Amino acid sequence: MTANGRFVVMAIVLAASAGFADAQQVDFKATGSPLKAAPADREISAALRAVSAQKIHEDIQKLVSFRTRNTLSSMEADLPEGTGVTAAEEWLKSQYEAYSRECGGCLEVREDIFIQEPPEAGFLGGQPRITKSTKLTSIYAILKGTDPAQAKRMYLVTGHYDSRATDVMDPRLDAPGANDDASGTAVSMESARVLSKLRFPATLVFVTVAGEEQGLFGSRHLAQLARKEGWDLEGVLNNDIVGGNTTPGEKLQSKGLVRVFSENVPATASPDMVRRLLSIGAESDSPSRELARDVVDVSRTYFPITAISTQLRPVMELRLDRYLRGGDQRSFNEEGFAAVRFTEWREDYNHQHQTVRTENGIQYGDLIEFDDFGYMAQVARLNAATLATLARAPGSPNNVRMMTRDLGNASVIVWEAPDGAPADTWYQVVWRETTAADWQYGGNAASYGETVTGMDHTVTVPISKDNVLFGIRACDGKGHCSAAVLPFPD
Repeated sequence: MTANGRFVVMAIVLAASAGFADAQQVDFKATGSPLKAAPADREISAALRAVSAQKIHEDIQKLVSFRTRNTLSSMEADLPEGTGVTAAEEWLKSQYEAYSRECGGCLEVREDIFIQEPPEAGFLGGQPRITKSTKLTSIYAILKGTDPAQAKRMYLVTGHYDSRATDVMDPRLDAPGANDDASGTAVSMESARVLSKLRFPATLVFVTVAGEEQGLFGSRHLAQLARKEGWDLEGVLNNDIVGGNTTPGEKLQSKGLVRVFSENVPATASPDMVRRLLSIGAESDSPSRELARDVVDVSRTYFPITAISTQLRPVMELRLDRYLRGGDQRSFNEEGFAAVRFTEWREDYNHQHQTVRTENGIQYGDLIEFDDFGYMAQVARLNAATLATLARAPGSPNNVRMMTRDLGNASVIVWEAPDGAPADTWYQVVWRETTAADWQYGGNAASYGETVTGMDHTVTVPISKDNVLFGIRACDGKGHCSAAVLPFPD
């Protein structure tokens, strides 16, 4: 037989093998169905249509007008009137207060004010970026949940309003920060403006923090405050550099994508917990990673239905942040809260952390002329849709576990209802192949003979837990679903 003949025979054998494998009815496809977009909530859809690119443009223009929002400028007594981070903070507070007046006082506007002392080392081991006692102020507005049984559940959106030039230690250099991070600040503000007109069973918190460029100080202090005060904070959406940078000649930026970063193994996991996660292949199922999957799930529901001409697709980035870099979501992760970061697809470093100047015909500086306000409006819609969906869904199921006393190909999953779950709560079992990043299939737990004994809900799913990863999520009668929870070995 010639070499070509052997190749032909081999190709036929391989094709036949592939066809044989494709023809097999694997257990994880034999039950349930591929996940579909949930039905849209009319009120949420209307709120998304109310998001205004023009309002975002105006907010960023105002933030840029403060010349610098460098955190260290809070300690400078002789800045020109109307400039510096303190002037920006006062304006932000006034905006949240105005939104509250428009909704009949529905927002409780607070300030987290503290004095940051010089740290021994800077972020990620670099030089400290605060060298003397410095005042920091973060602004946040609380939209209290309307259901007494669910109002303690909280979801938070944030962006940092401080800015910097090339020399982060110089509080007097112009630092417009139009993208980093007036863009994220504007997303948080616009989310507050449109969602404050609605009411939710759970609580929403709209935040703008200071001190990010100096070492995540504002977010860290707020996250520690949340832990100290016992906030039941189920999800944090951090927006940082979401301006859709538009540099002339840039051909690789994608205005149809936004990156969503999330930690894998929780920062607070003990060594024993890490070993357990690795032993069952659950290193990609932290609460933060499940929150990122929820962002993707929500996008499937709302972006096609709102008929916005330019759609936005969130892309799960399976790492905490960009390579060797950090953001405010890290502060919340370190306190044990689920948190993700939104960032534009492709950053331009000439327009980030740069003193405004022109060299060799190249414009440097984080200037408003490089922002894309339509793109930011899309990011704001995605944030608002995620917040609203989670705030209307029941909380995530509690104490979810996989029964492992007996060997078998079926999987027995047990969980408890979320605290304050409404009467119409039902549960969805979701699963995915171990090689898949997102949930692929699902089925109503009731269809698997769900039983309730005391506090425990139990289902037996005819799928081997060896070949898939499972999750349980709680949904209400209108299809708002919580983030999924991975079962742990009982």
